[in-house]
Amino acid sequence: MSIDVNNESGTEVDEQAILDIARYALARMRIHPLSELSVIVVDTDAMEQLHIQWMDLPGPTDVMSFPMDELRPPGKDDEEPPQGLLGDIVLCPEVAKKQGEDAPTQHSMDEELQLLTVHGVLHLLGYDHEEPDEKAEMFGLQAAIVDGWRAEKGLTGPSPAPTVS
Repeated sequence: MSIDVNNESGTEVDEQAILDIARYALARMRIHPLSELSVIVVDTDAMEQLHIQWMDLPGPTDVMSFPMDELRPPGKDDEEPPQGLLGDIVLCPEVAKKQGEDAPTQHSMDEELQLLTVHGVLHLLGYDHEEPDEKAEMFGLQAAIVDGWRAEKGLTGPSPAPTVS
């Protein structure tokens, strides 16, 4: 799995954890090991510009995903997953920090960025949360991936509750 993390935000983030949880999420979703992903960490000004340009919404947001080859997890255990370019995930640590502080189970900016990375990966794989049933599926899968990764890493304490909407 080729995953690039590029921090352009000016904020120190745990890039290794972002890389690790992205790799874990893609493996858990059975994405081809030669697929490629890019994660870009930006400041609020850059995120606001992207949010306006692509979503026509004001202000910065926490995470945006830009799919490339529209890869999807294989449907059967015996299917060979296709390889390709997953796309880009853009994260904003300043928004993540505030969301972590405001969450019912307060958590760090880095924990929020880990959650947002999984959220972004799922969006790249075609998951969405516009409808209640889609939201239940996506957020359930997101929690399972984050919990599995945290358990594998021996991290204790409650996992961050989803703060993305």
